[in-house]
Amino acid sequence: MSFAELNLNPAVLRAVADLGFERPTAVQADAIPAVLAGRDVLGCARTGSGKTGAFLLPIINAIADRPRGVTRALVLVPTRELAAQVLQDFRDFARHTAVRAAAIYGGVAPGPQADALRRGTDVVVATPGRLLDHLRNGVGRFDALETLVLDEADRMLDMGFLPDIRRVLQHLPARRQTLFFSATMPPAIRALTRELLTSPVTIEREPPSTTPSAIEQAIYPVAENLKADLLVELLRRGDIRQALVFTRTKHRANRLADRLAAEGIRAARIHGNRSQGQRTQALDDFKAGRLPVLVATDIVARGIDVEALEHVVNFDVPVAAEDYVHRVGRTGRAGATGEAFTLASPGERQLVHAIERALGRKLPRRTLADFDYNAAGRALEVPLAQRIAEIRRRKAEDRARAEARRQRRPAFAGSAAASPAQRTFDGGRPAGRRRRGGRPRVGAAAGHGRS
Repeated sequence: MSFAELNLNPAVLRAVADLGFERPTAVQADAIPAVLAGRDVLGCARTGSGKTGAFLLPIINAIADRPRGVTRALVLVPTRELAAQVLQDFRDFARHTAVRAAAIYGGVAPGPQADALRRGTDVVVATPGRLLDHLRNGVGRFDALETLVLDEADRMLDMGFLPDIRRVLQHLPARRQTLFFSATMPPAIRALTRELLTSPVTIEREPPSTTPSAIEQAIYPVAENLKADLLVELLRRGDIRQALVFTRTKHRANRLADRLAAEGIRAARIHGNRSQGQRTQALDDFKAGRLPVLVATDIVARGIDVEALEHVVNFDVPVAAEDYVHRVGRTGRAGATGEAFTLASPGERQLVHAIERALGRKLPRRTLADFDYNAAGRALEVPLAQRIAEIRRRKAEDRARAEARRQRRPAFAGSAAASPAQRTFDGGRPAGRRRRGGRPRVGAAAGHGRS
């Protein structure tokens, strides 16, 4: 099937051709006709399968020849990075139309976003929290809304956005088309779809635990304190030229990026504690090839598209098999090839087995020739018990210093030696102080003085 067979607007087809797309992906071929027909859609397909085009192309097609000035479509996404990327994809698809969109997310000035909402931009791509901030301030009208999209819905529920989503729904028309796209379908998602969708067209192209066949996956068994050394060696030898490296926590992302920099390897980090400007700059530099390594938490494991990314590295084995699938799916996108390496310590062996059970196959094990797996290594971070002991030691020292200062402090006696803060004030003057040319005021504290 070609895009021309989907009865899309000529301006939309021209944009698709500009991007070099000849045929729709499987999920696009199933979803686009259903969306154009006004049906609700429940789409479940693995990451990298073209879900964004599956809802953006028919939305742009439906709005292209309509009057401007009202918001007709709202796309809710879980992260700022995904909002920015969906907006960029929209601009690529809508380049030959007059349809306009705006991204609404936190970490940046709200003023321009509020202006876009007041103008009634055609399509709004938003994270639930920042959109609610604007709605609470009376900014934004959705009475003309025709289509609501929940993208990466499972991730939004994982991040605790369900209450915010319900609050947003209160501002939307009850009669609308709802498109629900998710990479996995846990019970909570199934329950939400029954609540929001009316007789939906269900599209489930691949099992949610699958990864693209073009991705070569391997496990590197290694001691925890040698993980950073192994990653450095893989980069230095050229086994990895550019990689998106996932860590379990923000703290470990910072430590690993610093370690790589100390080894002379340019690396940036991206996680929730970084400012939006820092996050955007790091992602832009990585996408442009100016950085060989981007160290990230799972904030970029969903929906972020890095063209021709060759490697994904799980520096820490993810706790959930679904997270592994999403991380790995950053490479091997749109039919390209890629490699996904997981550095697994002995303590993470059970997590690896859980991933293999979900995938339905055993992943190959690899070792790096001439790498000293028996070296002492250098831990990326101080063990938790040692950190707690250090905190307790510092607090004990602080208490000892405070007690020593208290014991050295002189014991003052009498009003003459008291500090100004210790004196008793009366009517704005120290008690007992003589007024110029007269006796001390008496009774002023009781309010008997001259007013």
